[in-house]
Amino acid sequence: MRLWIPAIRGPRVYFAGGQSKGLEEIPGKEEVRAMTTNSLWPTHEKSEEQHRREICTAGKWMYDRGFIVACEGNISVRLDENRVLSTPTCMNKGMLEPQDLVITNLEGRQLAGERKLSSEIGMHLLFYRMRPDVNAICHAHPPTATGFAAAGRSLNQALLPEVIIGLGQIPLVRYATPGTPELSDAIEPFVPHYDALLLANHGAVTCGPDLLTAFFRMETIEHFAKIVLSAELAGGPVLLSGREVAKLMAARARYFVTPPPGGGAELPETNDTGESSGAHVSLTRNELDALIDEAVRKDRARR
Repeated sequence: MRLWIPAIRGPRVYFAGGQSKGLEEIPGKEEVRAMTTNSLWPTHEKSEEQHRREICTAGKWMYDRGFIVACEGNISVRLDENRVLSTPTCMNKGMLEPQDLVITNLEGRQLAGERKLSSEIGMHLLFYRMRPDVNAICHAHPPTATGFAAAGRSLNQALLPEVIIGLGQIPLVRYATPGTPELSDAIEPFVPHYDALLLANHGAVTCGPDLLTAFFRMETIEHFAKIVLSAELAGGPVLLSGREVAKLMAARARYFVTPPPGGGAELPETNDTGESSGAHVSLTRNELDALIDEAVRKDRARR
């Protein structure tokens, strides 16, 4: 059964395959799934009150899924060009109320809220300053993915088409003390190029144009980490080829995936490179586009 996810744009407007439609335009409209107050809307166009409720919902989702425990993790959304709404420190993010959240400016000065600001807000603000396309950040410690980070391993293998299309790869950022400028310094080179990062001995951070996307990317990291671990226990993962990766990257637009604006991201490790070769290829956006065009042309010629 196909599910149609309603948008925030109005009571009769819904998202269908990435495009908004009126309810009367949707085939099988009786299948429309109603959103509740415990849901995240797939857009950033919301009031501050709605953002507050959704941050609390996302915190509960992360807590219920075991991505965070106790007072771990933090979530934020961009309210406007100079204000950010975020979770406070020293509170369980699965048990927050909307009034617990705090507002800061992009320099990290607290503007509103009675709770204390998280020491890791600098990591969030770095994304917002460098990425105008980013409106939400999730930071958590999903156990399997964090296990890879603690083992000094990125999630950079070309294994699942959905992960390649959605994220490319998830690189590992060197360890830096949480809540310090050192962490922002370590993350900064990756911010323009990736939407999901593993933080060595620490956890993971994801960003998105809205909170639902940022949350889904965190969920994808943990799901992918579990599959990689299972593949290794089952005898070893079988990687896709560079040609297959190029075709998947070319298909991103078809799935309404917009890559990070920085370009230059490393491609996932394929069976053409392998760990033994030690090859890590970094491409500019133009070079990647040329590679994709060539791969698609050759694939069509073989048919």
